[in-house]
Amino acid sequence: MKFKINISLLLFIVGCLFVGFLSSFFSGEDIVATYFSLNRPSFAPPHWLFAPVWTVLYITMGVSVYLVWQKRDSQKIGNKMIIFFTQLFLNFWWPIIFFRWNNLSLAAYEILVLLVLIVVNIFCFKKVSPLAAYLLIPYAIWVFYATILTFTILSIN
Repeated sequence: MKFKINISLLLFIVGCLFVGFLSSFFSGEDIVATYFSLNRPSFAPPHWLFAPVWTVLYITMGVSVYLVWQKRDSQKIGNKMIIFFTQLFLNFWWPIIFFRWNNLSLAAYEILVLLVLIVVNIFCFKKVSPLAAYLLIPYAIWVFYATILTFTILSIN
């Protein structure tokens, strides 16, 4: 059995994972301590859940953007890619704003904009590749949950 590695797919996945890694790196030395120092609602997830969830989400984001990118010759994807990378940029900044800068208000509004862009991203990607759009739905659900969590943490701290 011959296995061929798709370098482009691998680069998109590694790129998205790298954004997550860098964001975590620049978020501060002890994200867990910061998380535990906050008053959290009863529906807040345990700290250990974040890394595996985000790892899966970054992988699905990489596959999603790859599926759209590979149709670049047959469809206009420029604006769709701009939306994807804009939401990825906001995704990068949220943990830094929340954990490093401890700016809960700015983090709350930033994640709200992020959520809107993810939803727009899903609709844009669906026009090119329904699978690419569907791969972003778990990401949207997680960020929706994180948005509610962020606003709740803001209100009780």
